[in-house]
Amino acid sequence: MTFRPLHDRVLVRRIEADTKTKGGIIIPDTAKEKPQEGEVIAVGQGVRADDGTLHPLDVKAGDRVLFGKWSGTEVKIDGEDLLIMKESDILGVIEADAAAKAA
Repeated sequence: MTFRPLHDRVLVRRIEADTKTKGGIIIPDTAKEKPQEGEVIAVGQGVRADDGTLHPLDVKAGDRVLFGKWSGTEVKIDGEDLLIMKESDILGVIEADAAAKAA
């Protein structure tokens, strides 16, 4: 099944955080928080302005993004837990060179 969000909505797959700390301590499932980082799967066409012009979204499929802890609506599509959120709920895009430095 394919899913295309409408207007300024974005479909995001959460990226699971590490299960170990930098010091090697394993974090149990009960102590983990939901990740606030994800990968954009699909985006809507954009927002229509009052004059009818279409403003495309700044994010695109494949972008790694950060979002708020309580952002979006959880949905299950093809057995996978995903989030649908407005583009305004996304705090920022993680650039490829910044992700390489963090790893």
